[in-house]
Amino acid sequence: MIGFELSEEQQALRERARAFAQDVIAPQAAAFDESGEYPMEILKKSFELGFMNDNIPAEYGGPGHSCMDLAIVTEELGAGCMGMATSIMANALALTPIVLFGNEEQKQKYLARCAKEFTIAAFCLTEREAGSDAAAAKTFAVRDGDDYVINGSKCFSTNGGYADIFVVFALADKDKGARSMSAFIVEKDWGVKIGKAENKMGQRASNQVEVHFEDVRVPACNLLEREGKGFRVALATLDKARVGTAAGAVGLARRAMVEAVNYARERHQFDQPLAMNQAIQFKLADMAMKIEAARLLTWQAGWMADQGMRQSKQSAFSKCFAGDVAMEVTTEAVQIFGGNGYSKEYPVEKLMRDAKLMQIYEGTQEIQRLVIAREMLFKGNVT
Repeated sequence: MIGFELSEEQQALRERARAFAQDVIAPQAAAFDESGEYPMEILKKSFELGFMNDNIPAEYGGPGHSCMDLAIVTEELGAGCMGMATSIMANALALTPIVLFGNEEQKQKYLARCAKEFTIAAFCLTEREAGSDAAAAKTFAVRDGDDYVINGSKCFSTNGGYADIFVVFALADKDKGARSMSAFIVEKDWGVKIGKAENKMGQRASNQVEVHFEDVRVPACNLLEREGKGFRVALATLDKARVGTAAGAVGLARRAMVEAVNYARERHQFDQPLAMNQAIQFKLADMAMKIEAARLLTWQAGWMADQGMRQSKQSAFSKCFAGDVAMEVTTEAVQIFGGNGYSKEYPVEKLMRDAKLMQIYEGTQEIQRLVIAREMLFKGNVT
């Protein structure tokens, strides 16, 4: 029997996350968007409440949230401010490779630390010339005795300017190239240098920076999985993380729809509320249908991940569809607001700017469509 009811625990989790988003995040969203400052105190509060680093298993001191739990929380945080939600949930992205592929020593050292202490982590895969084409990376990690020596640069590293721990993807053998991609846990104190921060169109409360590695020595024991298994680590990580990205997009779209509904009820034109206009009603109905569909795709991917099922196609479904829905819904919300929607006095212009990134990071929409098509054409995953 298929069911769509959340458990009592999940309902309580959603209520706590919604209260945090509405009472703490949303009232400060415009100010952080304007200043571009990093919301450090809000991140600390989210850690105290168990919303940050929440994918750390209970045996290492973490909340042990499932993928579905993470989706529930991220939808609520995304409704408050997607920039802050990205800052909070990027830690789960960075820690996922350790959760999935770390050995016991690595988990005890890093997961237990991040569960106990407020610690920021960053995921370092993208390079200036290797965005969607991760195989074109030019960061190298050369074995030297008991260490690897990393040289290269990463960009768009979320939380990188404040991180103490980095999961870094680098080529371990110049002759093998992309086939030698490997993943390493790197500590900032080992010589990591932080470059320029991005001045972005939206999600300005999140921090994306360049990260430079110049002869950074990393103990070989900090290699995740095995040498040459970096692509496997990255793809498995992104399959899980994309569920959270999709959930954030759902929350962002839901917030825009709520704003549009309230405005349509209150705004009068031609001696009646906008809500009495059938064209507006149809826009709102389309918003609601697409948001619900995006949420269900997200929940399906999250449920499959929690069952240990392969969900590459479903994660791509959810991320791609939800990201497109967020962009469409926020654009329509601006249209419903008319001239006011274009003004910073109202929240929907920020929501629209924030939504655009949902179509780009953690794999562009074009990459998601490639994943889906290849699953269908070459892996027999048609149904």
